Formats: sequence, structure tokens, C-alpha cells
Amino acid sequence: MAQAPVGDDVFGDDPTVNALEERVAEILGKEAAVFMPSGTMTNQVAVRTHTEPGDEILLDENAHVYFYEGGAPAAISGVMCRLIQGKRGVFGAEEMEAMMRQVNMHFPRTKLVCVENTTNRGSGKVWPLEKLAEVEQSARQHGLKMHLDGARLWNAAVALQVPEAEIARYFDSVSVCFSKGLGAPVGSALVGSFDFIMEARRFRKQFGGGMRQAGIVAAGALYALENNRKRLNEDHANAKLFARGLEEIKGIQINPEDVETNILIFSLSEMSSHEFSERLSEQDTHMLPWDNTSIRAVTNLMVTENQILKALEQIRQVVSD
Repeated sequence: MAQAPVGDDVFGDDPTVNALEERVAEILGKEAAVFMPSGTMTNQVAVRTHTEPGDEILLDENAHVYFYEGGAPAAISGVMCRLIQGKRGVFGAEEMEAMMRQVNMHFPRTKLVCVENTTNRGSGKVWPLEKLAEVEQSARQHGLKMHLDGARLWNAAVALQVPEAEIARYFDSVSVCFSKGLGAPVGSALVGSFDFIMEARRFRKQFGGGMRQAGIVAAGALYALENNRKRLNEDHANAKLFARGLEEIKGIQINPEDVETNILIFSLSEMSSHEFSERLSEQDTHMLPWDNTSIRAVTNLMVTENQILKALEQIRQVVSD
């Protein structure tokens, strides 16, 4: 990052940003990409580019675009969200079609389907490819666009043992994150067709995402993209190891079969999640209270197998105390 050649990304002459955008578009099998500070911005720029105020988008009731982005679809794009009751963030064509509006002047126009893969609130659930194909076929039949919140697309591809482009091909636009499993300090990208990305750049500017010497952070993202994708299997293995260990601890409920990638959500029966989290934090092991009785833990490239085993010992002590 310290050695990155830089320029003015707003004018398109930052060589490091350009190299990152070209590479991520190539990996995902799309024509172009645009670099942005965050996944929330890439998702919301995609929503704005695909829709007009008064339109409606379809997405799972626990989707990040709806649940964790500050009401941005309404506040920024002026669109309504119609929520689908999926299973751990995954839904099918039947559930989606049940939420589609009829063409009628009284109703908002359904324009866009948003999919999240892997699913955050679904504990890292991976969309099966056949389910993506089913949803896409239905969306195309009804003239709808498809957007993928692929913040953890890298994890999904590793879990399915397919190239990332095999997942991205079902979508008109894809958002990917460099600062989660890949470990970069900051940054996300939005990919799509040349025309789509040109329009997205206009909305990025409106949203305050135009950056100058952005090559400094793009270099970290490019390094992560080239070096840290293949090692994600280690995080998945550590998550499964952790889940199996948690299952054996009295007072903790988790189904290891639900752990497909790097996210675990487990329940506590003996203490509150906040007390549990605070007690572990005192030992420098950090997890997130999910609600009053549940904990969210995420394995990553800074966590080793030995640290997983150490955390399990700490948890046994905290729960027994």
C-alpha cells in the first residue's frame, strides 16, 4: 500500500484502482467494475442504478441490503422493499413470485431482485447453484433485474468449489467486499456491464464515493484479491472445528451441520450473551452478542486452529463458572 502508484480516481487515472477494477471484473466474468469505500455503498449504488423512485425491490426479510444499511433503499433511492420469507436467507421462485406486484397503476413497479450470498443472518448459508438458476429464470420471465450482494461471494465459491464467475453469471450486477474474509483494510467493488458501471459511477459521485488517491487502499484490496481467496478453506475448517467443540459444551446449543462457511451463531441457556461476550473479552477473545441469548462468531485469517482450541477452553470455563 505504501508503494502503490496513485492518481485521481474521480478522473479515472489512478493506476492501482484501475488495475483492481480490471482484475475483479475479469474474475467475476463481467465487463467492468467500480471501486467504492464500502459494501453498503456498492449495494445502494446498484439499487439506485437499477431503479427509479417509487419502484419496489424483492429481497429476503433478513437481507443485509434491507436489515443493515440504515434504511438506504427508502432514504437514497426512494424505493420500497417487499420482503420474502426465505430459509436462512435463501428463497425460491415460488416464494419470490408470490411477492411480485401485478402491473397496475395503483401499485409500485417491481424492478429488482436482490440476493445475498453467503447470507449474514443465515449464519453463512451458501445459495445452491440450482436455486440461483431457478430464481434467475423466474426473474427474467418477469422482466426483473438481478443484483447479488456478494460481500462473501469468495466464501460461497470456495464452499461450492466453483469459480466466482459461475455464481456471478446469474446477475446483472454484483457487489463484492475485500475487507471481510479477504482481510483488506477497506473497500468493495461493484461489477456489471460497461453501460451499467458508467451509470453507477454517476451515482457513486452523488453518494459521496468519489475518491482521489484511492490507490493506497486499492493496493490492499488487490493484494487480498490475489493472495487470500484460496486460503478461505482454512476459515471454513476452523469454523466447523469450533462448532463441533461448542456442541459438546453444556449450556450451548448449535447444529454443526448449519456451519457451511465462516460464520457461526450459537445460543446460550445459562447466561446472557452480553455477559458471555464481556467475560471472553477479558481474555482477549472477541465475539458479538447477536441478541440476548445468542452469539455470532466469525473465523478469519487472523485466527489459527490453536486459537480456536484456546477459545473453546475459555468458553468451557466461562460457562461452568
